[in-house]
Amino acid sequence: MSAIETISAHRCFDGTLGYYKHASSETKTAMKFSVFVPPQAAKGKVPALYFLAGLTCTEETFMIKAGAQRFAAQHGIMLVACDTSPRGLGLPGEDADWDFGTGAGFYLDATAEPWAGHYRMFSYVNTELPGIVEANFPALPGVRGISGHSMGGHGALTIGLREPARWRSVSAFAPISNPVAVPWGEKAFGNYLGPDRAAWKAWDASELMRKAPREDTILVEQGMSDQFLTSQLHPEALEQAAAASGQKLVLNRRDGYDHSYWFIQSFVADHIAFHAKVLKG
Repeated sequence: MSAIETISAHRCFDGTLGYYKHASSETKTAMKFSVFVPPQAAKGKVPALYFLAGLTCTEETFMIKAGAQRFAAQHGIMLVACDTSPRGLGLPGEDADWDFGTGAGFYLDATAEPWAGHYRMFSYVNTELPGIVEANFPALPGVRGISGHSMGGHGALTIGLREPARWRSVSAFAPISNPVAVPWGEKAFGNYLGPDRAAWKAWDASELMRKAPREDTILVEQGMSDQFLTSQLHPEALEQAAAASGQKLVLNRRDGYDHSYWFIQSFVADHIAFHAKVLKG
């Protein structure tokens, strides 16, 4: 396991917010992540909630914009956020578009070249990052929840559905719910996974939910003034999958809210309370 380098650390709500870097065995690059350690960790290890950010974002975005630390400190929950892709590889087309390549890893393990050797964000989030966090911070081993926004909401849902034993609670904000059927997903999956659309279904939350639901409730938040609602997000696909499989799903449609972090700020307290109830129960 690689050593971590502290980039900066800051006192925050009587806990500590830090930014870190390490050499990743999955991506074969340096990866950055951030951790908020709540004050309760001074007395013992605490549960951790991992948050996956969306397209163009970094390990800083959630920690800066969501206003989550106040509520994590109240509940005694560690927050962990990571970068959204490997960076600096210089692969052909990696930096050509904002919705593919750098900042757009889609939390899957690529199988097509030239991406397969480095774009392994599923394995990074599912296995490597928790190992790093639990070895270096006061996180309770195996007591993890996962959430995310947009592309990160897709990641949280797919990781939580694929690996229910590793993730005790799952939620999402404005997730890309059915990526095999929308432009963002078609572009990313076609490049990362190749032309076989049948193989894409293994990374689609609605397809996974339809076949293998979790035993617990999944919480999803969706703004009804989201500019990407009809073209990219398709929350109704999750509802249809849940109805078919029996998955317990709470999908809150919020009138007037868009795709921004103002939306996340408005409901992040509810999501942290949701995860805390499960992780501390």
